Parts: sequence; C-alpha cells; structure tokens
Amino acid sequence: MSLTTDRDLSALEAHAAHNYHPLPVVLAEADGAWVTDVDGRRYLDALAAYSALNFGHRHPVLVEALQRQLGRMTLTSRAFHHDRFASFCAALSRLSGLEAVLPMNTGAEAVETAIKLARRHGYHRRGLADGQATIVVADANFHGRTTTIVGFSTDTTARDGFGPFAPGFRHVPFGDADALAAAIDETTVAVLLEPIQGEAGVIVPPSGYLQQVRRITRDAGVLFIADEIQSGLGRTGATFACDREEVRPDVLVLGKALGGGLLPVSAVLADREVMDVFTPGSHGSTFGGNPLGCAVGQAVVELLETGEYQTRSRELGARLEAGLRSLPSQRVRAVRCAGLWAGLDLVPELTGREVCERLLDEGVLAKDTHGSTIRLAPPLVVTENEVDLIVEALRRAVA
Repeated sequence: MSLTTDRDLSALEAHAAHNYHPLPVVLAEADGAWVTDVDGRRYLDALAAYSALNFGHRHPVLVEALQRQLGRMTLTSRAFHHDRFASFCAALSRLSGLEAVLPMNTGAEAVETAIKLARRHGYHRRGLADGQATIVVADANFHGRTTTIVGFSTDTTARDGFGPFAPGFRHVPFGDADALAAAIDETTVAVLLEPIQGEAGVIVPPSGYLQQVRRITRDAGVLFIADEIQSGLGRTGATFACDREEVRPDVLVLGKALGGGLLPVSAVLADREVMDVFTPGSHGSTFGGNPLGCAVGQAVVELLETGEYQTRSRELGARLEAGLRSLPSQRVRAVRCAGLWAGLDLVPELTGREVCERLLDEGVLAKDTHGSTIRLAPPLVVTENEVDLIVEALRRAVA
C-alpha cells in the first residue's frame, strides 16, 4: 500500500464533501497506462477513470491538440461561431453515421439533453399531448447523477434523500425484449438503454438483444437512445457497443473518452429529423462545444478512425477474458467481458473493496461496485504483459 499516512489522507478530505470513498492512495503523476503516487510508487491503472481514459493518461496526440488550441482560443460561448466547431461536428457525424451533433460537457448533461430531445420529438413530430411523454428505461441503469436521472434509477444509494422525482419513466428488466415491448404504449417517446450496463458491473445483454430493441422501437415508432458514455469510443472492441450487433440507434449519447481524459466533453447525436426539433433558445450550454473541447474531441475521433484502438481492445480483451476465466472458481463466481471491459462477481466471503485494496498492494488500481463486483477498464494502450500483470495481481488478491 502507499506509504501515505492515514493522517495525510484525512488532511486531504478535511475540506471536501464526503461523497466518495477513495482507495488509500494519493496520485501525483501519470503517463500511458501508469500512475505514480506522492511517494513515488507506480500503479497500473486498470480503471481508466471509468473509460474516460480510453487512450491512456496524457496521450501525446491529445495533449498536443489541447496545447495548440490553448495558445489560440478556449471559449466563445455558442453566441458566436468559432473555427473548431464545424470540423468537430463533421468528424463525429462521420464516425457515428448520424447527421447532427449537439456538443455538451458532462455525460449526465448529455443524457438530460437526450431526454429533452425525445420528449420534444414526441410532442412536435408525433403530436402527443403536452406533459404525457414517457420513456422506458432498464432496471439497474446508470445514466448520471442529476435529480431527473437518479429519479429513474433503481439504486437506492443513488436515489435516497433526493426526491421528489420527475415522472414519466417505466422500468423493465435489462436484456428482456418481451418486457420492453410490453412496456411501450401510445405515450412512449423513447427507450433509453446502456448497450452494456457499466455501473451495474459490466452487464452484457443476451446476444441479439440490441437487434430486438431496434426492431421493437422501429415498429412502435419510438426512439432508441443508446447511452454509450462508458461503452463507446473503442472500449468494447468496436467503435460503439451497438456496432457489435450492427445496430444504429436513433440517438447516441457520448461522453467520458470523448474528452481524451483531458477535459469534459460530451455529445448527443441524431439524424436531422430528430435533432431539428431543437430550435434557437430551446436548449443550450455556455461551455458545450467550446473550442478547446472541439479540438480535443476531433483528435479523439481521428485516433479512432484508424481502427487501431478498436483492434487493440478486441485482441487484448480476448487475452484479458481468458486470464480472468482462469481465476479460481471457488473465489470468482462470474466473469463478463466486452473488449477491454470486464466485471467480476466474487464469492460472498470476499468484498470488492477488500480485493481492490489487495490489488492496490499489488500495484494495480481497480474499483468495486455493488459490494461484491469488481470492474476493470484498463486504457486501450495497455500491452499484453500489462494485461497479464492485472490477471496475476487478481489471482493473488482473491487467493
């Protein structure tokens, strides 16, 4: 474990809100897949800021794009055009195959934007009575932390003490296409899903589920909104997790890795028929689409256009999965993988926090969720040896 003392850690949180329970390590430097703490000890980052660091820490191409733009202009607000905006939107449209891009900042902000878009589309395009729009969501979802979003979460920790909540959401079990179809009625404007549920523990739906969702929503005339904030931009071995089933959603929500681990950048994408229900003044953001974010976001798109990172995620993800499945079954109950993204369910005698603290001693950073599950999401720049290092550290940590 880091040599940082308990007293030092207490001082760090003396004036901070206690809404996180970090592992006992204080990081000071980072490069690629590795970070260094204040005592000079290095750790392999197997979390990558919940997929925000898909390209590793301080990727030179992304840092150079940031620094170059810092010397020119950082913010105008959307009251004016700037010379980075159109090229960023065009690049992201090209990558996604969707016609229109609405840049925002954080993932939760982008999800809120998608909810507004779906509701307005229902009223303006389908003629629903004002205030009647409903959206179908999945149990165990995670789409952010705003009051609207936690209002349709089924996680009591996320919801407790934050009501009253906005109405208009219906829950169905994730992966159950029949339940989803049954939940849609004449008031439904959209189905909002994570193609793979991240916070829930990297829950991969049954094969063909996304294709069924696409067929059901198309037949019903409702929008399919794919929240790919964690699953998108190379994480699962494809550009987007929906690509794994050759599914094209009506609305695509991106964030985290779109900012290259350098600053918050998010976006909502849709074809014109959907996006153009937004008109001047109906939605906005002071920082959304700022020159700095556009410069970095376009550099991220250009990295993905080579296909290198999708291939790395796919190939190294297969190596990671094979290694994880070799862990002792009397300690690890289940393994779920999609590219370089994995969830491990531990036996009841082990807690995720306990194993993550042991991994810290082994020089690997990971994060637990929901008590007995560990999430792994190493940067897509990891090597074969580093993947093996994660697996062997886990083998010792669960022993």
